[in-house]
Amino acid sequence: MNKTLMSITFPKRCANAAWVLGLALMVSLSLLFAGSPNMGLAADSPAGPDYLLGPEDVVLISVWKDEHLTKELVVRPDGMISFPLVGDVQAAGRTVEDVRSDITKRLSRYIPNAQVSVTVTKLLSYRIYVLGRVNKPGEFMVGHITDVLQALSMAGGLTPFASENDIKIIRRVNGEQVVYEFRYGDVRKGRDLAQNILLQRGDVVMVP
Repeated sequence: MNKTLMSITFPKRCANAAWVLGLALMVSLSLLFAGSPNMGLAADSPAGPDYLLGPEDVVLISVWKDEHLTKELVVRPDGMISFPLVGDVQAAGRTVEDVRSDITKRLSRYIPNAQVSVTVTKLLSYRIYVLGRVNKPGEFMVGHITDVLQALSMAGGLTPFASENDIKIIRRVNGEQVVYEFRYGDVRKGRDLAQNILLQRGDVVMVP
């Protein structure tokens, strides 16, 4: 073979071999992570770890290496869900970790060391209200946890006559109303950002 041709062909073959080897390594790593328990399930969850489930919320429950124990369930009006081998489980008013721990404990009678994952896939019980001097007041079913600024944005922002530093967040806790103050003007200027709290289910943002 011509020496010039060999000098061109050999590096190309080496480059191709390196590319194939790199691709194979990437595929192997992806398969490794895909087969591990509790990987990737919580990343797309619209709720945080402290979120308390409510009726109509949808959760995905899976047991690693058992496709028959993978179910997407809706929290019923009575606050319960039903899972194979376990039966009814209280979901409303509990975090996903509470539910996961409960199911894992009950499954241990049938599946020792079961790897259980519980993820919120839809927040259908999470509704907030923005009332008063905003452009689009009303009830909002957001689909994900939101803060005060985001809620005001969904309501179309403040009207020109709104008292931006007298906004109140009204929350019901154990039957009692708790009021949080929100000074929009300060937050807009980058001051006291901690008051831009995450809203809970049923919170009312009142703009006078």
